[in-house]
Amino acid sequence: MSNSKKKTPEKFVKDIRNNTQRIFTAEQKILIVMEALRAETSVAELCRKYSISQSQFNKWNKEFLEAGKKRLSGDVKR
Repeated sequence: MSNSKKKTPEKFVKDIRNNTQRIFTAEQKILIVMEALRAETSVAELCRKYSISQSQFNKWNKEFLEAGKKRLSGDVKR
């Protein structure tokens, strides 16, 4: 038997993460950010609800606000 076919524990975990990675659509990201802007629940609760990290949420929030600023200032063409 060859040892080259055995997976290391790190490779095994990496493969699982790659195969279970979720992809959020733009609409889903917008809905999550808008839900936070309504301030009915905390950001921490929203992150737990949608199983995302707070850093991921903060990135989406920043992108959302930057896109809004660009659109309102007329920098974006339709």
